[in-house]
Amino acid sequence: MSGFIYLSKAKFEEMKDDLHELKTVNRPELSQKISDARDFGDLKENAEYHAAREALSLLEAKIAKMEDSLARARIVDPKNITDDKVSIYTKVKLKDLKQNREVSYTLVSQEESDFKQAKISISSPVGKALLGMEKGEKVEIKVPAGIMAFQVLDIEVAI
Repeated sequence: MSGFIYLSKAKFEEMKDDLHELKTVNRPELSQKISDARDFGDLKENAEYHAAREALSLLEAKIAKMEDSLARARIVDPKNITDDKVSIYTKVKLKDLKQNREVSYTLVSQEESDFKQAKISISSPVGKALLGMEKGEKVEIKVPAGIMAFQVLDIEVAI
């Protein structure tokens, strides 16, 4: 993969801790399960062995992906974020012009997105469309469900 991944310092530290646990706790546990299952005999018919090997393979892929993400990570300095334009780590208050209601989203990296917490990725269709917008501006966004129309009511730094 290429390109930077922008993360808050807290998310970066969380990912480092998760990676450490995967490597120092989960990996040895699975290796031990493989070793134990190997002791049961014939590997061709040993379901525990094959399941543990598959789990280890998935874990190794997860570790590699996380290592790649951390290597490409750039920690966003809160001092570089302003509330004059929508950017990563800003909370934007919008008026949904079609449903005549207010909604708020915090724009974050893909790794931090969580729709239940109203954290949307800057690489999502809505996130991309909102980047660079200023208070008062209107935008129409094509999404799989159709066209969304918003007006930016307020922007605040969210880191």
